[in-house]
Amino acid sequence: MTQTTVPVIFDLDGTLVDPAGGISGGIAAALAAAGLPVPGQDVLNSMIGPKLSDALRSVCKVPAEMLDEVIRTYRQYYLATGIAESRLYPGIREALETFAAEGRPVAVATQKPEGLAQIVLRHHGIANLFQSIRGSADNESSTDGPVGKADIIAAALADLSTQHAVMVGDRAQDVAGAIGNGLDCIGVGWGFAHDGELEEAGAVTVVDTTAGMVAAIGRLEAIHAAAMSEVRNDGAV
Repeated sequence: MTQTTVPVIFDLDGTLVDPAGGISGGIAAALAAAGLPVPGQDVLNSMIGPKLSDALRSVCKVPAEMLDEVIRTYRQYYLATGIAESRLYPGIREALETFAAEGRPVAVATQKPEGLAQIVLRHHGIANLFQSIRGSADNESSTDGPVGKADIIAAALADLSTQHAVMVGDRAQDVAGAIGNGLDCIGVGWGFAHDGELEEAGAVTVVDTTAGMVAAIGRLEAIHAAAMSEVRNDGAV
């Protein structure tokens, strides 16, 4: 890694991987199996990104005593069916391989349980391209380990041994988690954000293609390099 090469931390669902109905279909199946109302597709899509247990409580009003059952049913569906339905967004594999070739450290910070995130990334053959894969606790009822997006991003930063990186994500919580760690966040328009969500959250830019994402990372890297050069010049005797 060169002195000015900036590491990149990626969200997972909606940023690297298109769940293609695997998540929303699993939530719908789990709610139906528990005899609970199933919301419309737009509402189900809005639950992609936030921590599942939080979304089930706040959006679907799942009673606390039924939460573990619903999550367990969802996980069974997702492992059996949902992962196979997912796909990488166009250009993601190529961008990650380019970053690996140039020695740029990359990480994943997702609110999906960490073990499950590793399974998804291995399924798509890209797990080996990341220096760090961080997520929420595998037992979603546990308070051990990172508990929010900012904490998960902080854990990835610690793995990368840096306090400076660029976050890339598709939802407001990705932006908020980045800002909470003093990072810029590039929003991607191919995920599940509502119109204006990323801009309102404070994303430095929103891109519509992976080529645009790579270019935006390059621009932020140039700004960082210029800032570092100015600091060195100011400190010179």
